[in-house]
Amino acid sequence: MKTRVRFAPSPTGYLHIGGLRTALFNYLFAKKTGGTFILRIEDTDEERSTQESVKAIFEGLTWAGLKWDEGPFQDGTFKGEHSPYFQAERADQGLYKKYIDYLLDKGLAYKCYCTPEELEEMRQQAAKEHRPPRYPGKCRNLTKEQQAELEAQGKKYVIRFKMPTEGETVFNDLIRGEVRFANKDLYDLVIQKTSGYPTYNFACVIDDHLMGMTHVIRGDDHISNTPAQIQIYKALGWEHPIMAHLSMIHGPDGTKLSKRHGDTSVLEYKKQGFLPQALINYLALLGWSTSDSQQIFAKGELEQKFDIAGCQKSPAVFDTVKLTWMNGDYIRQLSPKELYEAAKPFIDEAGIAKGVDEDTLTKVILLEQEKYKTLKEIPGLIEFFFNPVKYDEEAINKVFKTPTAKQAIELMYERYKDLPAFEATVLETTARQAAKENALKTGQVFHPLRVAVSGRTNGPTLFKMLEYLGKDLVLKRLQDVLKYC
Repeated sequence: MKTRVRFAPSPTGYLHIGGLRTALFNYLFAKKTGGTFILRIEDTDEERSTQESVKAIFEGLTWAGLKWDEGPFQDGTFKGEHSPYFQAERADQGLYKKYIDYLLDKGLAYKCYCTPEELEEMRQQAAKEHRPPRYPGKCRNLTKEQQAELEAQGKKYVIRFKMPTEGETVFNDLIRGEVRFANKDLYDLVIQKTSGYPTYNFACVIDDHLMGMTHVIRGDDHISNTPAQIQIYKALGWEHPIMAHLSMIHGPDGTKLSKRHGDTSVLEYKKQGFLPQALINYLALLGWSTSDSQQIFAKGELEQKFDIAGCQKSPAVFDTVKLTWMNGDYIRQLSPKELYEAAKPFIDEAGIAKGVDEDTLTKVILLEQEKYKTLKEIPGLIEFFFNPVKYDEEAINKVFKTPTAKQAIELMYERYKDLPAFEATVLETTARQAAKENALKTGQVFHPLRVAVSGRTNGPTLFKMLEYLGKDLVLKRLQDVLKYC
């Protein structure tokens, strides 16, 4: 049987790091096994689901390069034989109702008329008696006459699934092995809300079966949902997919990943200048590894090497420091053209280098490619090439207040103004010769020269920087900076 897996997010907020990792592992599993990767939007939460969140899911997955083989697209089209791929649309078409009716008819589900206030009272009572806060089955055995009387009073109801009360629900997890739940510890879950919409636990079972899912790969926060879902499969006479629950992601402090650890919108990482291939590489290593603990993967290599047997049970740690290091490594691997295209949106957003041709801008960007950690920092590092220099007080005090600073600046202005070729090798030879002839150390010339033209005490190769700035601009800045000496 051909592998079919899905990523089925709820559009109730941004696509976050944990969601993207789940999508990635499903994507990689499909690619490795020659299967199909499906996107399905589980939007049955009428109050919290938004179109903005749906758009963020599409954009986040697309930016990350996770192309789905089947499912909906942002332009309103879809690919596949199981449309619609939005659960709300499937509910509106009555797709789930016939299965609800079947369970009711077979006595495997029942109407529950308990109000939210009554349910809260039951929870409080359970807490007082040190019992688990699960639904005690108050409406489980109501007669049809009792139901009719309640409905005549205008009582609204949900539909609950009858869970078995004896024995165990057991399943084999690809990552965790055999998992067991005592049925007496479970409760009759709601499968249809008062609105008539199905709940997550019911709709995902129906859709996973109808869409032919062979495997369900998801976070281990869903393990507690699994026994109820398996029992629904059994009640409908279906085989459940093979389950695999991924380890949780924690922050460096060992607590559940949150915004303070970096669990923010995937698109926020795009805004902060992370490359999608770096983020994907890093996420692949959260809860999974190769036998040789490989860290960096070439394009297409993850798809070849992924093996779900390499997934770990213990929580993975999300570390933005390591992600930033990995991002810098990926930036260093970019070709000049790739680096230009990746950096250009950030440069445009910063409002610098307007009208500068691609070749010139590419040369400037490449000067410090080895140092970049994120794309977002590039505009600030190259700004001085195109905007007036900003000298900070520390640079002025450290470099321009030395006894030889003014001499060095004036000296280099005189030496450079008559140079016929303003090229790096010539500029360096000239500076070294000037220092030697005037009994100055090279640092006493190089440091004031660097700060004078860039405003920075560190930066790209000095003489390449001077060459790219150009003779006129270098001479002007050497003159202008004398007021600080």
